[in-house]
Amino acid sequence: MGRHERFLFRRLEDVESKARELGLDLPVSRDIGLLLQPAEAAGRALANRLAIHPMEGADAEADGGPGELTFRRYERFGTGGCGLIWFEAAAVVPEGRSNPRQILCLRRNTDGLRRLVDRTRAAAERVGPSHLPLLILQLTHSGRFAKPAGPRSPSIVRHIPALDALVGLEGGEPVLDDEALDRLQDDFVKAAGVAAAAGFDGVDIKACHGYLVSELLGAFGREGRYGGPFENRTRFLRETVGRIRDRLPGLIVAVRLNAADALPFPFGFGAEPGDPAGMNFDEAKALVRILVGSGLGLLNVTMGIPFQRPQIGRPFNRPVRGGEIPEEHPLEGVARLIGAAAEIQAAIPGLPVVGTGYSWLRQFAPFVAAGVLERGKAGLIGFGRMAFAYPDFALDLSRRGRFDPRRVCLACSGCSELARAGRPAGCAVRDRDVYRPTL
Repeated sequence: MGRHERFLFRRLEDVESKARELGLDLPVSRDIGLLLQPAEAAGRALANRLAIHPMEGADAEADGGPGELTFRRYERFGTGGCGLIWFEAAAVVPEGRSNPRQILCLRRNTDGLRRLVDRTRAAAERVGPSHLPLLILQLTHSGRFAKPAGPRSPSIVRHIPALDALVGLEGGEPVLDDEALDRLQDDFVKAAGVAAAAGFDGVDIKACHGYLVSELLGAFGREGRYGGPFENRTRFLRETVGRIRDRLPGLIVAVRLNAADALPFPFGFGAEPGDPAGMNFDEAKALVRILVGSGLGLLNVTMGIPFQRPQIGRPFNRPVRGGEIPEEHPLEGVARLIGAAAEIQAAIPGLPVVGTGYSWLRQFAPFVAAGVLERGKAGLIGFGRMAFAYPDFALDLSRRGRFDPRRVCLACSGCSELARAGRPAGCAVRDRDVYRPTL
C-alpha cells in the first residue's frame, strides 16, 4: 500500500509508472475513440459510451420541485455531449430527503420534473439533431443520513455502531419495521410512475453509499422479512425492481449498487467474513443476476460510504475540511473501483455496467477509461465530480480529442463540502461565480 500523494502527473507515462510502482492493474489505451463509439443499454441506442453520474445539487425548491440552479445544471449536462445522463437522487417521501433542498419525486412535482426533462433534451439538441441522451432518474430514501428539515432525522433499518455514531444514535433507537418497509416499497413504485409521466427514460433504485436500500443489503442481524439471509436482505430491492418493471414495462429500471460497503462483517454488504478489511463481490454478482431476471436494464457500480471512508468511492486530492488523509495512494482507490466494476461486468457480460472512479485522473482519464473498454471491464464510463467542474467534457473529447487540463476536476472535495453543509453543490473552482459565494 502506497502513501497518499497529491496529483502531480504531467504525462500519461507518469501515471502508468506510478501504477506499476504500486503493483496496480490500471488499464490504459491510446485509442480514446472507443469512448465515442455508439452503445446500447436496455435496448436503447446511446450516442457514445460516456455517462454523467448522479450528483446531488441540493438546489430544489422547498416543495421538492427543481429550482433554477437545477435547470441550469442539467441544461449544461444536456449540451455536454454524454450519451447517458443519470439524474441525481430524488427522494420518494419527504422524510427521506438528504437535505431540505433535495428533489422530491411526488405527483405534485410532475410538471416541474417534466420541464426539467424537456429543457435537458432541448439543450441536447444543440449538440446535434440526432443526439438523444438517455435520461435516468435516481430514486432514493436517505435512511440514516436523512435531514429533511436541516437537522439529522435518521430512519434506520439496523444498528451499525460505526455509522450510528456519525448521526448521533446511541444504539437503542427503534428501527423501521417490516410494515413500514412494505409501504416504502409502494412509495418507490409510485415515484417511478411520476418519473415515467415526467418523460424520463428510466429510474434507478439507489442501493449504494449507505442509504436505506443499500443498508438493507447488509442487514445480517435484522429479523423479519427484510433481514438475515441473502433472500431477505435483498428482498426490498428485488421486489421493487420487479414491481416497477411489471407496472411500467416501457420504463428502464436501473440500479446504482455498492459492490461493497467497506464495513466489516457482519455490518457491511460485500464484506469478507474473517477479514475486517476484506471485500467479496460474490453476493453482489448473485444479486445482479437475479435482478437481470426481474428486468434490470442497466447497472452502475460504486463502493463505500462517503460519510465514513470517502476515499473508497471518491479518490481525492484533498479531503473535506477536517477529514483524514487515507493511508493509500489515490490510484489504489481508482484501481479498486475499476476492479469491482470489472468483476461484475465479467460475471454478467450481457448487462451494460457503468464504471466509476475516473475523475481523479484529470486529463488522463480518457486513456484509462479507453483501456477499461478495450479490455471489457465495463460497458460505459461515468463521471461525477468531473461533470460539476467540466460539464462538456464529452463534447471536448469528440471535437478536440482530449480533455482540457484547465477545466478538469481537481478532486479538491469542495463540492462535497458544499453538499455536507446543505448548500447548493457544484464546482467552487471551475464554476466559482455561481458556487464560490456559498462556501
